[in-house]
Amino acid sequence: MTSTFKSPLSGIIPPLVTPLLGNDTLDVASLENLIEHLIAGGVHGLFILGTTGEEQSLSYRLRKEMIKETCRINAGRLPVLVCITDTSLVESINLSKVAADCCASAVVSAAPYYFATGQPELAEFYEDMLPHLPLPLFLYNMPSHVKVNFSPATIHRIAENEKVIGFKDSSANIPYFQSVMYTMKDRPDFALLMGPEEVTGECVLLGANGGINGGANMFPELYVAMYNAAKDRNVEEVWRLQQIIMQISTSIYSVGKHGSSYLKGLKCACSLLGVIKDDFVAAPFHKFNEPERRKIQEALDRLPIENGKIIL
Repeated sequence: MTSTFKSPLSGIIPPLVTPLLGNDTLDVASLENLIEHLIAGGVHGLFILGTTGEEQSLSYRLRKEMIKETCRINAGRLPVLVCITDTSLVESINLSKVAADCCASAVVSAAPYYFATGQPELAEFYEDMLPHLPLPLFLYNMPSHVKVNFSPATIHRIAENEKVIGFKDSSANIPYFQSVMYTMKDRPDFALLMGPEEVTGECVLLGANGGINGGANMFPELYVAMYNAAKDRNVEEVWRLQQIIMQISTSIYSVGKHGSSYLKGLKCACSLLGVIKDDFVAAPFHKFNEPERRKIQEALDRLPIENGKIIL
């Protein structure tokens, strides 16, 4: 099976925010600026239409446009992973075909939501999907949003198909992630990637391949430095950089009282930093109002930033 990247995929692969000018209007100029910002920051790949990318709030038309524009702007410089999560098997396959036509590297799929599948049904869903996918597949564990957790045994079963080349975990459950790593130890080519940035450094120290960290939209160089330190087993440097990452997490992502605070805070910060033009958030959410924007600016002002970049 051919691929545009080496397996296992390793490093920092940011889950891109989707720059919007309205509920169904992609801000292409901001997308270009964001991608150039990430590439300049040294990231190892691009992941689009995940939770941070608001996939489930976007029309199929806009999702397809996001795939096409991202691949056009990237122009083969980095691996592009495209999330195809959907309640419909057919729509997931349709998105995978768009990704393949645009020369993306792989697709990513979380469990279908609404109906809570049992583990045998979950495995069967992917076994039905895989013969129709034109690209390699990463499994995506997001139990808080889809109500289903991949068991390690289910991951191992699905990954018996060579098209399944990796796993992204957003549960923030380190013992669970370690159990997946142990179960998959017979697949050195299988990428194990952590979503929450608060624990990515620790997981890379323990053997994970990297992170799909939302904060890299703002400060890619910080998360790349954290990954490199963890890969080199430089615990002291990981600890130092982790203090900055936790400052970001506990300030920028915590403005507001709801689960949407992470997304609103991240998009607002990206806008204030000039990475994207507008922090429009697709329905059912709305972007922060002025009081919250001031809090985000104050949080940015407390960070060691110079010319829009973290001082490392």
